[in-house]
Amino acid sequence: MNPGAFEPSRLTAADMDAEVLATYPTEAFLSKDYLAAEKKLLWPKVWQMVERESDLPNPGDWMTYDVADESIIVLRKDDGSLKAFHNVCPHRGRQLVSVPDMLPGKVHDVRGSNRRNFICGFHGWTFDLDGQNTYILDPQDWQNKLTPEMTCLSDVQVDTWGGYIYVNMDPDAVPLKEWMGRAGEILSHFELEKMRYKWRQWAIYDCNWKTAIEAFLEPYHVAGTHTQLLAYGDYYALSKQYGLHSVSSYDTRDSKFQMSESAGTTRAGKGDDPRVSTYELIRENYETVNYSASTETLVNAASRLQTELPETATPQECIAHWLKSAKADDAARGVIWPEVPPEIKKESGLAWGLFPNQNILHGETFALCYRVRPYKDDPDKCVFESYALERFPEGEEPETAWTYADPIGENWGSVLAQDFSNMQFVQKGMKSSGFRGPLPNPHQEQKVINLHRNLANFMEGRGAPTKLPID
Repeated sequence: MNPGAFEPSRLTAADMDAEVLATYPTEAFLSKDYLAAEKKLLWPKVWQMVERESDLPNPGDWMTYDVADESIIVLRKDDGSLKAFHNVCPHRGRQLVSVPDMLPGKVHDVRGSNRRNFICGFHGWTFDLDGQNTYILDPQDWQNKLTPEMTCLSDVQVDTWGGYIYVNMDPDAVPLKEWMGRAGEILSHFELEKMRYKWRQWAIYDCNWKTAIEAFLEPYHVAGTHTQLLAYGDYYALSKQYGLHSVSSYDTRDSKFQMSESAGTTRAGKGDDPRVSTYELIRENYETVNYSASTETLVNAASRLQTELPETATPQECIAHWLKSAKADDAARGVIWPEVPPEIKKESGLAWGLFPNQNILHGETFALCYRVRPYKDDPDKCVFESYALERFPEGEEPETAWTYADPIGENWGSVLAQDFSNMQFVQKGMKSSGFRGPLPNPHQEQKVINLHRNLANFMEGRGAPTKLPID
């Protein structure tokens, strides 16, 4: 990325922190030209998550990752390191690994094990696990002038963070650690690398990939979308930019609920008896978000608050007792919590939007995550993926695979189904001639504004947010 080559977004990080009123055009959601430009300006230039390291545990394990028109092979080498290269033969451009279009219920990726080399199915050119060419039929026909640089596979940067595998197609990209910045430092305290999949599902959905990820970047929509949750907790929120990335937290209107834990998922419910309301809140969230965003241990520990604490217990005392009990329960079954300093716990908030297309709602023992990608050349469709991570006793993690699931409550739980009920109609509504442009909440939806601020800095200024023309 060369920021000097174009006018950058007209909103600065300081503008974000000041919560200036802003808007942005709908081109990024609706334009086929914008979607085509993403193929050159965005996806080849950003670090993007491929999979969990646990998916490639052994030498010879490999898989494909596709985004827009790009297909990448990632593999585990004999020395345990990771290697990635473009899934294309340098001879005539055939994919080394045939990857059919992502189809509902059929193809999510291609993967395998015990790989020793890659052989092009067109003319048999062969490549080792470093991407070097080891066989060309009749090299003399090129007068033996083909060089290793001409016949090797094209490398892709690969690195890991938090148990995730990331790739970047730009050889000049900043290191992944620098890309993650303070967001990566904060989330590292939660030791995501020690979590494993609980479930993972995907769907092809009728909206742009940005429309989809934005549905999960802020809790401001809870009052209008997930109305059943209002009986158990207050969902006033705040959000804050961290450069490329951003965080949302639960804010509190009532000072008696103000505590470091109140920013995230482990917080007190509303009601006269916090022992009861805290349990009801955690249970409702867990059961309606497809048994994620918490754990069975946390729910069970919360269910005992009414018998283990007196009626006079304060919200702070309920939270402290609940977490202490759950931590002890987990330790007894071999699940050890990371020690997250209180100041980090507070700053870590509820959920992180990791630019451009990843979202992580986290706790000490779980994470609920989303990833979205464009689907073919259609700005009205995307590949939507959600998965739950959790800490399990050694060797007791479930066997999982990516499962295609139609976006209905039966497959995803009622809360996610409610989110799906919005997304396609936001996509449709933005096409209306009566829509004057978004008016995002600068306090609670700053993550959405920040997404477009950063997109514009990759997209040569296209779609840049601007200040609303009001005093």
